[in-house]
Amino acid sequence: MADPVQVFMHAGAHRTGTSSFQMCLDDNRAALHAAGYDLAYPGRDGIPGGKLKLKLPSPRHGLRKAKGFADPARAEIDKHRQGRARLILSEENIPGRMLHFTQGRFYPARAIRTRVLAQALPGPVAHLLYVVRPYDQLFVSAYRKRAEDVAVEPFEQVIPGLMQVAEGWPELMADFIEHLAPEQVTVLTYPARGSSRSLLARLAPGLDEAALVEPARQLNLSPTDAGLQELQRRLHAGESLSVSQVQGIIGDYADRRDSLGLAEFPAKEAAILRDRYANDLERLRAMPGVTLIETTAG
Repeated sequence: MADPVQVFMHAGAHRTGTSSFQMCLDDNRAALHAAGYDLAYPGRDGIPGGKLKLKLPSPRHGLRKAKGFADPARAEIDKHRQGRARLILSEENIPGRMLHFTQGRFYPARAIRTRVLAQALPGPVAHLLYVVRPYDQLFVSAYRKRAEDVAVEPFEQVIPGLMQVAEGWPELMADFIEHLAPEQVTVLTYPARGSSRSLLARLAPGLDEAALVEPARQLNLSPTDAGLQELQRRLHAGESLSVSQVQGIIGDYADRRDSLGLAEFPAKEAAILRDRYANDLERLRAMPGVTLIETTAG
């Protein structure tokens, strides 16, 4: 029987430069292969080598139906293995999607999704790496990202749902640890993320950061308020916009950087969310097996 593969997992979070990290994987593919790593990651933002299409259960799937996702997920991951002893898996949707935030739920299917993923992996998780953001920033960014694609309610109408979110990063890490049993867990705050190549060198042992290539182009650029306003105007008018049209509108309004107040928490709510984040960082510091990195070394 072949030895199990060591898995090095970059699991997000959403809106923390995941697409740029995956572009870094693509740009360094030859070097990573030479160092003994196979690669599995999606191509949501046009990343050339992103082929992973990992399907995990959603909140509507009960435990019985969720079991049916394990074998297809294993087969999908196996497509990206070429016989090397290590696998880098990067996928921000492992805990679920962001759309549930406005319903007051924080990745509600995270436990069942991580349980299924554990059954699909080709070996133990040697290292799990995760980047976190303050909740007010995360929720605003999630709303803005969704507003690029669909007609949404004004932000002030979704604030009550967002303020009902009671769980957060410690609960997510607890599920990762319980179900994926990683040998090492590293959580970084967004300011400590650094470059994509430094993040890659932190995730996977044996890599020389200085020898890695940083992606030359930025991915998943956020629209300005003016660009978002135009996107929403056209989406509410019933237009169906292609990816290229969306990117074109974002580019057309990129220089209009004045704030129009389209997605901002009032001071009171923002303070509550920032306090929650500070408390949750303290909880992460106290979690056994978790290394929390809050500043960039040097």
